[in-house]
Amino acid sequence: MNFKYYHFHLYYELENINLAAEVREKFSQAFDLEVGRLWDKPVGPHPVGSCQVTVPVELFEKVSAWFLKNRNGIDLFIHPISGDNIADHSDFIMWIGKSYKLNTEFFSRS
Repeated sequence: MNFKYYHFHLYYELENINLAAEVREKFSQAFDLEVGRLWDKPVGPHPVGSCQVTVPVELFEKVSAWFLKNRNGIDLFIHPISGDNIADHSDFIMWIGKSYKLNTEFFSRS
């Protein structure tokens, strides 16, 4: 399987969105990578608020280590992008912190 890049999703409840914003800002200062917006509701397959970070394969280890040290209790859902959305969001997933049940049915509708 060829992974093109990874998505790191910060997961948070609405009452923790300010904490997520702080982690997002610190990350943006540490890395010159694409960082998405903070969602205040579930979007796509994600069951809670989230923010997506796109990470090249060669930076996976460095970014993972950064989040382990700097996530401030924010949960992370990590998955590769291979072109198979269902496998990417079910077979190849990783969690830092608490894990959540994803709405993979979302992909059968898109």
